[in-house]
Amino acid sequence: MENLVIDATTSSPRVEFDAQRGLLRLSGESYPENSFEFYEPILQWVRGFLESGDGPVTLELRMAYLNTSSIKSLMDLLDDLEEAHRSGRAVTVHWHYDQENDRARELAEDFREDLTLPFFMVPAPMGA
Repeated sequence: MENLVIDATTSSPRVEFDAQRGLLRLSGESYPENSFEFYEPILQWVRGFLESGDGPVTLELRMAYLNTSSIKSLMDLLDDLEEAHRSGRAVTVHWHYDQENDRARELAEDFREDLTLPFFMVPAPMGA
């Protein structure tokens, strides 16, 4: 499978999926005009990747801001990864959040509560 790369815009995150390493990175801000339209190709790509093999998958998030519809799309992505984890696939999430932003930490905690896959919260300045 080929890698997936989508450059960031002022309202959408950079997306990088290294298919060989099973590493998906999302970074930046996410408040596109139509979040579902932006995330649908990403979700389809990830679903295809999950169906095409059984190697480990790591999701690395460095999101400075997510609007409500982006949160829903991210929930869909995490649901797909959770399903893969429950089926025996090695799946890990590393959520990097701004250590000075309580809302960002609480959002990560809310996501972590609903998942059984390994989920690591990494406090860091967003510029790092």
